[in-house]
Amino acid sequence: MIKERIEHLRALMAKNHMEAYIIPTADFHESEYVGNYFKTREFMSGFTGSAGTLVVTLTEAGLWTDGRYFIQAARQLADTGITLYKMGEEGVPSIEEFLSKKLHQDAVLGFDGRVVNAKFGLELKEKLEAQNITIRYDKDLVDSIWTDRPALPKEPAFLLDEKYAGRTTADKLQDIRKEMDKLGTFVHIITTLDDIAWLFNIRGNDIAYNPVVLSYAVITPDRAYIFLNQEKLSEDIKAKLAADKVELKDYQDIYTFVADLSPQTFVLLDSKKVNYAIYKNLNREITIIDAANPTVLFKAIKNPVEIENLRKAHIKDGIAFTKFMYWLKTQIGKTEITEISAGDYLEARRREQDGFIELSFDTICAYKANAAMMHYSASQGSNAVLKQEGLLLVDSGGQYYEGTTDITRTIVLGKISGELKMHFTAVLRSMLNLAGAKFLHGCIGMNLDILARGPIWDMNLDYKCGTGHGVGYLLNVHEAPNGFRWKKVPERNDGCVLEEGMVTTDEPGVYIEGSHGIRTENELVCHKGEKNEYGQFMYFEHITFAPIDLDAVDISYMSPVERRRLNDYHKQVYEKLSPYLTPDEKEWLKEYTRAV
Repeated sequence: MIKERIEHLRALMAKNHMEAYIIPTADFHESEYVGNYFKTREFMSGFTGSAGTLVVTLTEAGLWTDGRYFIQAARQLADTGITLYKMGEEGVPSIEEFLSKKLHQDAVLGFDGRVVNAKFGLELKEKLEAQNITIRYDKDLVDSIWTDRPALPKEPAFLLDEKYAGRTTADKLQDIRKEMDKLGTFVHIITTLDDIAWLFNIRGNDIAYNPVVLSYAVITPDRAYIFLNQEKLSEDIKAKLAADKVELKDYQDIYTFVADLSPQTFVLLDSKKVNYAIYKNLNREITIIDAANPTVLFKAIKNPVEIENLRKAHIKDGIAFTKFMYWLKTQIGKTEITEISAGDYLEARRREQDGFIELSFDTICAYKANAAMMHYSASQGSNAVLKQEGLLLVDSGGQYYEGTTDITRTIVLGKISGELKMHFTAVLRSMLNLAGAKFLHGCIGMNLDILARGPIWDMNLDYKCGTGHGVGYLLNVHEAPNGFRWKKVPERNDGCVLEEGMVTTDEPGVYIEGSHGIRTENELVCHKGEKNEYGQFMYFEHITFAPIDLDAVDISYMSPVERRRLNDYHKQVYEKLSPYLTPDEKEWLKEYTRAV
């Protein structure tokens, strides 16, 4: 089926005189996760991961993805005729290098300019200029191949009350306009959905697990405009936006709107996020200030109301997860449990919590070797039956009115080897070491990542991903610009200074292909500590609370400080969660949070 689709695409390319065509994993807004309408790369390649770019020439096809998906992509691309290109690995060409080598002089490169960001489009143009390559960005060739393509979503939006958001839209717009003024700009174009949702205190259901609304926004000194399907808005939302001097326009009108901007104006936009078609529609005489949207940093620094709400959300989430872990530990071997049914049980416990809206991502419930794939998703074909042996990795989260959660625990289902205990304990030590960091303001995640990665590097192992990412507030579970990783990855905007109020995950792991995967993940809030002659010291607060499986811990590998950190954490887990549990669950939790 995939081979036939690729050949159909090549026929359309030949008809349009194109020698290559690019299909990224993107919507019109450069979202990390996309709605069903936009899953063209998945449709054309069969690869279901959240990140990857398919490039098809008249004779070859390749898919580029990152280390999270090497194992999964290799399996899903088998027998498709599509070559896997492992991004970041030695000797692997970039997409630009590949095209430069494969395209002939005066060739035509095609893509849908609405799903390719301006920065990448401009880099391609510059890289291929010497070969006089023409770029056609006005053709969505996949659309005529995908005959039963899903429609764009029409789900209703909702307002996020100030008791959850903490700040009004009017206040946020004022802050944005101050930043525009500092940069000398009169128009700000925003296309990223989470930024728009945060700015206007609206949420929706246009992307699974990401409560956003397909929309664009333009901010001027005295007006703001939102471009979206207006049928999604209730009269209350329309009235609230009108009161904030926000004008509504149709979703597709963004292209003519930006084309009509005065050539003398100064426009603020982020070329890594604004799509190529919008960028090319701007008058060439417009002065563009290419910089990150101010909303990115504002959104990442949670206000006191948001932080207090997040603490409440994580208690609810911890109750749900603890009930799940108790059930799993006490029922394994007594009744048939599969990866899918275990995930369903956990979701049901979350849905019992007040204020729960939906999951924050598709639950990863991975048994034994399946857990070696970092973003594994169980299907009917892979759905493993759990037995009284080995490890189960569960990475999950919820969207609550009080915020977004993301937690990973690896659970012992029966007898495990000494090697598994060593790996589990190393991951635990890594998580605790990073969470316990005290550091000076000005540090970025790269300065601290060694605290997590060190115990794993000591075993001559590593994990091919970052150690942690920012988390939105009732928004995307992956949020820029904060994160932890050991080296700079340009496409990952996660290298900012760690500020008070930022929420970042702490999730080191060990992944052994064909054997097992282990990850332990908590969310941390950054706070200011003591300020003295050396500067402003910072520290982290755990806001995730759920037991870490002591059945897999070998304390002989742990230092006294590490044991104290684990015991202090588990003491909090018991104190915060036990009041909400049944007597049996409470007694079980007491055992699983005992001091070691």
